[in-house]
Amino acid sequence: MADFVSMTEQLTRDYGYSLLLLLVAAGFIKLINLRSLTQSKHYRFRNQILVIVLVLLAGLGLVLTLPLDSGTRGQLLTLMGLVFTAVLTLSSPTVAANAMAGFMIRSENKFSPGDFIQVNEYFGRVTEQGLFQTEIQTEDRDLLSVPNLFISSHPVKVVHADGTVVSAEVTLGYDVDHHLIEAMLLQAATDANLEEPFVYVMDLGDYSVKYRVAGFLKQVKHLLSSRSMLRKKMMDRLHEQNIEIVSPAFMNQRQINSDVIPQRSFVIPDNPAEIGPESLIFDKAERAQQLNELKESYNELKLELKAMDSGNEPDTDALKSRKLRRLKALKRAIAVLDTAQTEG
Repeated sequence: MADFVSMTEQLTRDYGYSLLLLLVAAGFIKLINLRSLTQSKHYRFRNQILVIVLVLLAGLGLVLTLPLDSGTRGQLLTLMGLVFTAVLTLSSPTVAANAMAGFMIRSENKFSPGDFIQVNEYFGRVTEQGLFQTEIQTEDRDLLSVPNLFISSHPVKVVHADGTVVSAEVTLGYDVDHHLIEAMLLQAATDANLEEPFVYVMDLGDYSVKYRVAGFLKQVKHLLSSRSMLRKKMMDRLHEQNIEIVSPAFMNQRQINSDVIPQRSFVIPDNPAEIGPESLIFDKAERAQQLNELKESYNELKLELKAMDSGNEPDTDALKSRKLRRLKALKRAIAVLDTAQTEG
């Protein structure tokens, strides 16, 4: 019995700190995994980073706390460095490279959840940014996971959140005065609720002239609907002036009807207040953007309350009470959106 007690004490002295370190690291990793089940995917990047850092620190701490002589400890640290370097080198085309690309993308902060981005042929709104991949919601409402290495190695087009330019091109013949065409295209852009419209002559071809009409759109959430609306208005305005949108290079022997401009069989009034399909197509991206904005407002309000606590200005109790109520409301809204994102 005495031998067992002495052996236990010896093991505790030699390996107690190491075992404690392993238990603490395992407990933290388990806690992070449990919280990930209830949190939204917005926290995935942070949780992945925490797990990786904990594993590295636990391995380093284990080498430092084991009862080893200085020479052996130095060799183990060297071996760990070599293994870490080998992992980065051998896995560079896949896991490690995507992780490093994820760090770079997050540090640059060029886009955030809810933004429209285009990478090569992939276009959509960002729903979440992870350590290894970025998820976007496409025009078909599908979710597309793009590796971070692919994003970092290709040009990324980000639609400015404060507004963007919506444009469309049309090819018309030389027999139509370009002044008339420019006036009609400008009117079409105005009818499509675009601000500060302008028209460019893009090309003088052998048989036709290419025009480009564009205008500024403030509400980028309605980007797809605005693109479609602009083209509809272009057809309406050009057809009103009996301008055919047919290339002169096109040869058609008309046997019955000499007109190619369709006549309206019935008139449907335009409804500029009609809600576009973006709210259905980009529902997850919309929630991700709202969640990101709410969290920014929540953090700003917490800083304001902290500044009020440190100051001694009079008549701040009522203002502080209102800010506290708003803080609680923001917290509830964040919880609701977190749940919706997790279920979605």
